[in-house]
Amino acid sequence: MMVDFNTLDGVSVAGKRVLLRADLNVPMKDGVVSDTTRIDRTVPGLVELADAGAKLVIITHFGRPKGQRVPEMSLKPVADALAKQLGRPVAFADDCIGQAAADVVNNLKDGEIAILENLRYHAEEEKNDPAFVAELAKLGDIFVNDAFSCAHRAHASTEGLAHKLPSYAGRLMQIELEALGKALEAPKHPVMAIVGGAKISTKLDLLGNLVEKVDQLVIGGGMANTFLAAKGVNVGKSLCEHDLLETAREIFAKAEAANCEIVLPVDGLVAKEFKENADHVVADMTGIDADGMILDAGPATITDLNTRLESCETLVWNGPLGAFEIAPFDTATVSVAQHAAKLTKAGKLLSVAGGGDTVAALRHAGVDEDFSYISTAGGAFLEWLEGKVLPGVAALRKA
Repeated sequence: MMVDFNTLDGVSVAGKRVLLRADLNVPMKDGVVSDTTRIDRTVPGLVELADAGAKLVIITHFGRPKGQRVPEMSLKPVADALAKQLGRPVAFADDCIGQAAADVVNNLKDGEIAILENLRYHAEEEKNDPAFVAELAKLGDIFVNDAFSCAHRAHASTEGLAHKLPSYAGRLMQIELEALGKALEAPKHPVMAIVGGAKISTKLDLLGNLVEKVDQLVIGGGMANTFLAAKGVNVGKSLCEHDLLETAREIFAKAEAANCEIVLPVDGLVAKEFKENADHVVADMTGIDADGMILDAGPATITDLNTRLESCETLVWNGPLGAFEIAPFDTATVSVAQHAAKLTKAGKLLSVAGGGDTVAALRHAGVDEDFSYISTAGGAFLEWLEGKVLPGVAALRKA
């Protein structure tokens, strides 16, 4: 990953066909968009280009039609929702290549906007097929990639097109890359990472990369139990990957060599069953009953983490600290998130978070507007945290 990418600054788009890759793969219920977050985030960049006189041609995927024309995966309802959010008309083409697409694009006047039908109606999109890339490229004079959340995939519309047309990062992509760059590439230290979630098996690359980059790595959620068990703690019948204890010890060793402190819970909320408002006790990590389950970090852990945050400059957060979906096992996630938000608002902390559960958890804590940046990109955000090169971003590198 690098920050040295082409932006739209100083680019004249007036009278040009701008082929813009957006991520409008939005939740849909009964043929109506049920959550417009991704559309809302994309709109300012679209307005900027249209107002500068571009003939704006939006391409995106929706669902997984696997190369078939699946009627319920048509982008027509998305086009309607987009027009509503934009407050201006959006033309719709019922294919993304060929005559149907060309007719709509050729009819656009400067400042007008069209959206083309689902890219994934064509299997060639996910194969990054050169002939398909060439067909898409016929529809634009310049290419703008504004879909960071799809940048980890080398598809025709994310990677292939960038080699066929003059290419730039869209405003949303630019904001995301700049926020991520500040958080891990050239951060202000001390840097804390909070990584939660159920299993370390899904986050091994992530943990391995973070110990090289951050000063403190806080491990929460079910993952913490595996690390505790690796240190000899009896975690009862808590979620724990007992087959990965040696792996956890290797991560401890790697962290020590990199001078990164791994921070584990010192106490937890322990229940006998996994359900809302289950009877529970606060126990320190030496006293977990054989039939007990650690479902959240405890009050001493919350105090410890909030105190540590006070002296941090940068926070990267991925994954909840407990079973945040059920009360009261959301307490640690909510408390620490609210403290991080308070420090961010006071200008004392740069806070960047991302990943599906994380966005939901921070929204639940009421702080999704208060972090410096929250990424809605799941896979791309994780791969970036893992230190991987994202093909869709690498293709925008300055020559």
